[in-house]
Amino acid sequence: MKKGLLFFSILLAFAGLLAGCGSSSATNAEGVVEKVTIGYFPNINHVPAMVAKAEGYYQEQLGEDIEIEYKTFPDGAAFMTALKTGEIEAGLVGPGPAMNNYTTGTDVNIIAGGSTGGTVILARDGSGIETAEDLAGKTFVTPRVGCTHDVQFETYMKEELGMTSQRIGGEMIHTTGPPAQYQAMFETEKVDVAVAPEPWASVLQQETGAKVIINSTEVSWGTTLPASVLVASGELIESNPDLIQKIVNAHKDATAFIAENPEEAKTITINDIKEETGQELSKEVIDRSWENIGFTYEVDADAVQAFGDSSYDLKFLKEQPDFSDLIDTQFID
Repeated sequence: MKKGLLFFSILLAFAGLLAGCGSSSATNAEGVVEKVTIGYFPNINHVPAMVAKAEGYYQEQLGEDIEIEYKTFPDGAAFMTALKTGEIEAGLVGPGPAMNNYTTGTDVNIIAGGSTGGTVILARDGSGIETAEDLAGKTFVTPRVGCTHDVQFETYMKEELGMTSQRIGGEMIHTTGPPAQYQAMFETEKVDVAVAPEPWASVLQQETGAKVIINSTEVSWGTTLPASVLVASGELIESNPDLIQKIVNAHKDATAFIAENPEEAKTITINDIKEETGQELSKEVIDRSWENIGFTYEVDADAVQAFGDSSYDLKFLKEQPDFSDLIDTQFID
């Protein structure tokens, strides 16, 4: 009797675990969409999602019968896990996580661009680093191993200076951490260099006196590589292209709003980042950050492939990638 009860309890627990790993219940039993969840990161490369959220563009496109939910993520790995498990239907992520997951068989497609630029490399005040040539033996931080910013930085260092990280036998020491924590990491001298997406690069300059050693236009693909891309699963694209078109339309509306109303977009950004991270950024920081970012829904496929090739060269990827089917531009053409 006790064994039977134990088995039944385990069965119930396992069923609960499966339910917890399931989707966000975007559709009901009849297959009708009831809720759409959009993911993004609380940084300036993801402003289109913040604007679409604040201005209600997804609600306008999808209609009042569909509940719209937003989820923020600390890094690309968490975002991609949410996409794979159906926790989100679409959202903005760096091209690095999208490409890395695509090469391992994840059902993901880039359906629009989000932004370009915004990756800045800064040295901690007191680190003794004056130029990128001084980085041998120094510790640098990126949000994640193999993330967009990491690949941009390591590509630049290898191609321009012949310098690599200890991960592949080089001189630079790599660590990772959320960009919102970079200021504390500088102040406690845990790292020497930050590979920082905006607005955290501007925060480091203002709050710690950090020195820019590689700016957003100098770092590899600084003006051409998408800094964020809008992605969805291939399954959702195939099963509900009308839904995907509406999601892309809302994203395009947000991109147009940013171009036409930059000051309002900056206010939205300040408020959203404060809400999601608890950190209130100054207008000065946002203004400085804005200068390093471009917002576009177009995607440079050549830059994406070159980025992937370099990821392979740097041993972030195990096989030479082919991204000819990763980008699906039918919804922006």
